[in-house]
Amino acid sequence: MTARDIKGGLADLGYAAGWRLARLLPEKAARALSDAAADRAAKRGGGGVRQLRSNLRRVVPRAGEAELDELVRLAVRSYARYWREAFRMPSLDQAALYAELDRTMTGVENLDAALAEGRGAVIALPHCGNWDMAGVWLVGHCGTFTTVAERLKPESLYRRFIAFRESLGFEVVPLTGGDRNPALVLAERLRANQVVCLLADRDLTAGGVPVTFFGERTMMPAGPAHLAATTGAALIPAGLWFTEDGWVIRLHPPVRVPGTAGVPAATQQVADVFAADIAAHPTDWHMMQQLWLADLPESRQKALRRVLARRGESA
Repeated sequence: MTARDIKGGLADLGYAAGWRLARLLPEKAARALSDAAADRAAKRGGGGVRQLRSNLRRVVPRAGEAELDELVRLAVRSYARYWREAFRMPSLDQAALYAELDRTMTGVENLDAALAEGRGAVIALPHCGNWDMAGVWLVGHCGTFTTVAERLKPESLYRRFIAFRESLGFEVVPLTGGDRNPALVLAERLRANQVVCLLADRDLTAGGVPVTFFGERTMMPAGPAHLAATTGAALIPAGLWFTEDGWVIRLHPPVRVPGTAGVPAATQQVADVFAADIAAHPTDWHMMQQLWLADLPESRQKALRRVLARRGESA
């Protein structure tokens, strides 16, 4: 057994303990515990917190250091809230939860119009608020939807997350290692007038699309716009954020994708929609990874520039 195996096993045990503890504690106690842990993490300033601070500096460029300290503290609390809610969700009354989510839902007419036309819909989401709550709302409204999950290590942790989301009514397709190409499965669901949800605010790989985001260059996934272009489905950007004791889900008007040639422009439009919502609710954006190309090591930047040059694009 390698050190990586041991670390992965400990992570799985930690998540399993979190799931059990969060369900046993009263909500008030669970919230106090997660807030205290988040405050300690923000004060400690590990690698993820430092990157979050750098990311928020782009979102709120006029913030001074004291304001950034507070933004980071609240953002880490928001991320901890996501996990606290995720751990508690399977034990909640899903019908009552759907009703509460539906009360503050906006833009549902954009989804209903796409489905009424028989086109299916691709909902593109940022890493904001609680995207699993958005899934609960979709299950209540549409019956189910399909999403893609990265295969985590160890396998036991990956299976734990799959079982959690499937218990909520989601259809989860593995990104790698599945029986079929996930893109084919998603296209089938869309042609059957169903809904696909994809996280869409970070893709620093050779398959990403260059965009300008808060005034700097980064890359976002081509998948949502490409699926819309090839299936005729509506491409609907979503905004997600917390309220003091609830959630807001906003489905924006669809972004037009005129064929595969329109994928880059459509992806930029999605990025612009994300940016407006994130700027309004910066502490609910849970981006603790490198996002902008300028933050990457020079060797990685050069590799991406070479790939984009071969595609006739620029970073």
